[in-house]
Amino acid sequence: MTGIKTTGEKKLMLFSGRAHPDLAEAVARELEVELVPTKAFDFANGEIYVRFQESARGADCFLIQSHTRPINQWIMEQLIMLDALKRASARSITVIVPFYGYARQDKKHRGREPISARLMADLFKTAGADRILTVDLHTDQIQGFFDGPVDHLFALPILADYVGSKVDRDKLTVVSPDAGRVRVADRWCDRLGAPLAIVHKRRDPDVANQVKVHEVVGDVKGRVCVLVDDMIDTGGTICAAADALFANGAEDVIVTATHGVLSGPAADRLKNSKVSEFILTDTLPTPGELNLDKITVLSMAPTIANAVREVFEDGSVTSLFEDSH
Repeated sequence: MTGIKTTGEKKLMLFSGRAHPDLAEAVARELEVELVPTKAFDFANGEIYVRFQESARGADCFLIQSHTRPINQWIMEQLIMLDALKRASARSITVIVPFYGYARQDKKHRGREPISARLMADLFKTAGADRILTVDLHTDQIQGFFDGPVDHLFALPILADYVGSKVDRDKLTVVSPDAGRVRVADRWCDRLGAPLAIVHKRRDPDVANQVKVHEVVGDVKGRVCVLVDDMIDTGGTICAAADALFANGAEDVIVTATHGVLSGPAADRLKNSKVSEFILTDTLPTPGELNLDKITVLSMAPTIANAVREVFEDGSVTSLFEDSH
């Protein structure tokens, strides 16, 4: 006989960076594994050091890191961890990026601009990633930037079922905050059996430098409107869209978004908004100053854990979402 046969079984190992430990621990609980102990710290000049305390040789490794503030530090830490796993002879490395940094820079609007979302995919590939697992990319085409499998998870089932359980569906209207979100809003309409409205933004031709006029396309008078978006950053777009709905006679407005980036003036805008509830997921940590009664955070950990299990067992990630499309 030539060669050597092994009787070893596949081994799943879950690693986490320091960006969002709560989500990583929640995913580990769902998988009934422990996070691999990791030594990580910053040198005085800001360089990052990482070392795993257990051998990863021959293991199927899953590395979770959400790109929250300070975003460039956590991206760099994830790349360094990837390199460490590659050099530790991991059998496969799946990068779990609940929130994919630079996803909004997915195309050139003008000359001499970068396509940073593509650069991110190249960095992951070069550092050693075999597969990317992410949640609600800003645009679907980013999947094509990575030369390998991309498992694109959706928060829609969790968010839509939560809204559907709280609101009288006969009064519900799903609203897209701009033309770019119409396809996602359509999926919400299918799931909740609700009509669609769109907030159309355009420049005011009569006022110089007036940013936008919001026109509502669709009937929202006396309706409970659910505004659906992929992220809330500074909150300007979504709060202005909500104001437009109230101005057109909406009875109530609920906002849902997968990623609560919540930068700069977002805290004040959300507090002062007439929106009755902001529903987010925990793909990003929610800043402490936003501990508001009107903010609800739903967990993506079960969805991420189920996807990890399907990848590890050579199952189907798509099957997790077939009823939501």
